[in-house]
Amino acid sequence: MSDLSEVAGVLARGDEARAVVRVLDRHGFGTVEPGQLMVAGADGTLGGVLLRGALDDRVTTLATQARTRPAVVEAHVGEDAAVAAGLACAGGATLLAHPLDATAPRALAAAFAAGVPAALVSRADGSASLAITGEELDAVEGSLGFAAIDAAAAAHVRGLLRRGATVTERVTLEAGADVLVDLWVPVPTMIVVGPGAIADALAAQAGLLGWAAGRADTVAEADAAVAAFTDADVLVLLDHDPAFDAVLRTGLGHGSGPGRGFLGALGSRRTQAARRERLLAAGVTEAELGRIHGPVGLDLGARTPAETAVSIVAEVLAARSGRDPSALGRAAGPIGA
Repeated sequence: MSDLSEVAGVLARGDEARAVVRVLDRHGFGTVEPGQLMVAGADGTLGGVLLRGALDDRVTTLATQARTRPAVVEAHVGEDAAVAAGLACAGGATLLAHPLDATAPRALAAAFAAGVPAALVSRADGSASLAITGEELDAVEGSLGFAAIDAAAAAHVRGLLRRGATVTERVTLEAGADVLVDLWVPVPTMIVVGPGAIADALAAQAGLLGWAAGRADTVAEADAAVAAFTDADVLVLLDHDPAFDAVLRTGLGHGSGPGRGFLGALGSRRTQAARRERLLAAGVTEAELGRIHGPVGLDLGARTPAETAVSIVAEVLAARSGRDPSALGRAAGPIGA
């Protein structure tokens, strides 16, 4: 969430109305990061970015005008301009520009600055918005017009939070409310337990993804790290020492707090079976065992440490997005969504 520090600064200024511009719908452009927005302060200060700046002139004007009235605008970027901005190809976007009163921006700014989850939910016409913030997304500022719709919006984003990933999506809530949801979550931390080439490759993969990476060499170090996990965080257990079963139990919630994060354990079928028997004997249930990804990684035919790291990170991404991995050529849904 460090990329939102500039946005937080603009949102936190003064008590006057601000405005935001967000992507309501899009087609083309290739893969686009979720959670993008441009914000305009009452003094004209701008923060954030949309579509790598490919629509800056249009977005800047929209953001300034939207402090007083919402607007929904269609925009197109040609192939040359899109590629020059760093996008994969040409595309079109429906931009939603709308005002925010003082309370929602302050809540979002505080969440961005503190690195805790935050969501902005707005009606698709920009007529009403609410901000939902906090570790469990339990603080709500603003309203979509009706208490039942507000409750449905809060329940929806809390469900998304379990994926541990930043999300932008347009959905229909209770009573047919058409809304745009932007959910921002903290950057994941991947804790790797055990030395070796795979551990090094996982650290490199985490760096490519912009994740924080940490190593734990002892049970005490690993247990403390996992006890502090959020839903976004990842454990990859490479060490087969039975003493590290305690770390998995902590991750499952057999300790002082609820189970959190992605729990992965490397090892052969024999190693997995032995670990399973030990955990069952220690009181872990079959349902809880289902939360441990082991052997961790997707079946990509990986042979080298670097390929194994790719397969592990791929399973983490699939789990966080709620997807059942398959080849994109056989997928029925939108590409890059």
